[in-house]
Amino acid sequence: MTRPFVGVCLAALLVVPVAAQDAATPLALELNALQPVDAGCRVTLVASNGLGNVLDKATFELALFGAQGGIDRLVSLDFKALGVGKTKVLQFELAGLDCAAVTRVLINDVTSCEGPGLAPDACAANLVTSSRVAAQFGV
Repeated sequence: MTRPFVGVCLAALLVVPVAAQDAATPLALELNALQPVDAGCRVTLVASNGLGNVLDKATFELALFGAQGGIDRLVSLDFKALGVGKTKVLQFELAGLDCAAVTRVLINDVTSCEGPGLAPDACAANLVTSSRVAAQFGV
C-alpha cells in the first residue's frame, strides 16, 4: 500500500517545477507601427505586463537602424507605470526620423525596471519581443 502512495507523491513533485515554469509570463513588447508624421516618425509600441508585479517605472533604450544598417539614433523611452496583467499602447514621436528607412529596432538596454518585489533585472530577464512591421525588433 505504501509503494503506490510514494509513487504518486514522487510524480506530484516532478510536476510542480514544470507547472511553476509554465506559470511564469513575460514582459511583452510589440513594435506595432511606424507612422510618418510632420515632424518625423511616430513609433507605436504595445507593452503587456505579465511579470506578476506592478511596474512603477520601466525605461528602455532603443537603437534605431537606418536603411544602410547604420545606427540612426539611440533614444530612451519611459513607459512609466504598468499594472499587473495590464496592456498599454505607447506612442513616441521621434523628430527627423524617416519611418521608411528604419530597418531594425534594437532594445539596447533596460535602464530602469522598478516595482515592489521586482529584481532590477526582472524586465530584461523576462522580455519577449514581436513586430507587426517590416522592421526587425528585438534584443
